[in-house]
Amino acid sequence: VQLQASGGGLVQAGGSLRLSCAPSRRMSKIHIMGWHRQAPGKQRELVAVLTNTGDLNYGDPVKGRFTISTDNVKNTLYLEMNSLKPEDTAVYYCHVYGQLTEATPLTNYWGQGTLVTVSS
Repeated sequence: VQLQASGGGLVQAGGSLRLSCAPSRRMSKIHIMGWHRQAPGKQRELVAVLTNTGDLNYGDPVKGRFTISTDNVKNTLYLEMNSLKPEDTAVYYCHVYGQLTEATPLTNYWGQGTLVTVSS
């Protein structure tokens, strides 16, 4: 399965963006969906994660500004980003941990990344 991430771009500080991520096919079971990011010269870090039990977790730098959500009808994961700061500039990757079918193992899937640039 491929994860198609979109919605990145250039925005001024204080602005907003919404990222979307959709698997190329429906999966039998998803345990975790989330977003990570990697800024130039830095390690990849957690942005937000949502489990199939409804647990939410946000990275400290984005708490109160970013919101993760899903649309099960559209089979899409979203990341609403508000009050963006220059330090939010990074490539954002969507992530799914799940099974394609009941016969396949649990696997981590990563999107290709979408670039978010926040200007000061």
